[in-house]
Amino acid sequence: MAFNAVIFDLDGTLLDTLQDIVQTLNTVLARRNFPVHTMEECRFLVGHGLRELVRKALPENKATAATIDDVLADLVEVYNINWNVHSRPYSGIPELLDRLTSLGIKKAILSNKAHHFTLLCAEKLLGSWTFDTVLGYRDGMEPKPDPQGALSIAALLNENPADILYVGDSGIDMVTAASAGMYGLGVLWGFRPESELVSHGAKSLVSHPEEIIRFFEAS
Repeated sequence: MAFNAVIFDLDGTLLDTLQDIVQTLNTVLARRNFPVHTMEECRFLVGHGLRELVRKALPENKATAATIDDVLADLVEVYNINWNVHSRPYSGIPELLDRLTSLGIKKAILSNKAHHFTLLCAEKLLGSWTFDTVLGYRDGMEPKPDPQGALSIAALLNENPADILYVGDSGIDMVTAASAGMYGLGVLWGFRPESELVSHGAKSLVSHPEEIIRFFEAS
């Protein structure tokens, strides 16, 4: 079937942001003499939002609410400076977005990244393309995999959820898609392994952005 619209996850799907996130996290942890984490470890720490990232990154016996608050404040401060040192669109994403634009496909971004940073990434790293809406995590909304954000985007796009392709790199995204009644497409170039995408209900998998176009072409 051909879909009318697409919702993209951001980190690990459109943008390779992991190195900047890891370096920011480790800078803040090291300042407080907490253990730092490898890139591979951080692939499994990210995805649930900044506060949850901090909680998971701290030693279990140090993850008090007060410590999480303090480290999170430091993290936001450092990330404000270092968020785009290495972060870039994945290879093939510019061409994909060009093609979707030429087809007139409605495009949106839904991320568990803080809304401010989500907007910043979209503006500075994806500013050559117009998205119908860009939504990051904000107070008062439930993070993914709760379907609230995806369904609110469907309403803004004036599209039936079943007519929307939901593209992401994690199990969180695949569960979000299923919960919202959308078609979950897992990408294999992101932060999480194929096994996670499959076990969390991915309807299909792609290994390169150019493969996504077929989901918008009538069979």
